[in-house]
Amino acid sequence: MLKKLLIGEIINVHGVKGALKVQPLTDDLSRFSKLKEVYVKDTKARPDGKHLYNKKYKIISALVSGGFVILRLYGIDDRDMADLFRGCFLEIDRKDAIDLPQDSYFIGDLIGAKVVEDSGDELGILHDVYQTGSNDVYAVKRPGKKDILLPAIGSVIKDVDIENGIVTVSLIPGLKEVYEEDGEENED
Repeated sequence: MLKKLLIGEIINVHGVKGALKVQPLTDDLSRFSKLKEVYVKDTKARPDGKHLYNKKYKIISALVSGGFVILRLYGIDDRDMADLFRGCFLEIDRKDAIDLPQDSYFIGDLIGAKVVEDSGDELGILHDVYQTGSNDVYAVKRPGKKDILLPAIGSVIKDVDIENGIVTVSLIPGLKEVYEEDGEENED
């Protein structure tokens, strides 16, 4: 289980007083206005060698606007400074995460989980989750074979054990074979 959860990516600046435009990576945008602090995760190589990685910032304000969040953080007071944060990610401590409904999971907790069939055979590693609108789709990387896409529906996903990193599935008859016919090896 992850100790920190990604909740957004800083994609731009907003105005001249250091506000950040954030692309939310969460379904609940109102959660930003309930937070008191966030971590900035800097994954970019910077010419000056400085990183903003995992520095905690107190939140001044958060405003939802057109599917984005305009965020003000203490210590970021002008446009030039805010521009340094473009491309960084925002994380929160797990204790600050929202409560999920039953049978819902944080995507970060699913990524890297071992996917096994209900027969006990290992299928592969869950490496991505596609949000399609009607239901999520789990992408499973299989060694030497094409990825297999599994609909995240009750008849397919039988158990999710976040603590041990195992997702148990019951494949729809013929699904596995579809990914093996005329299949090319996954090149990733």
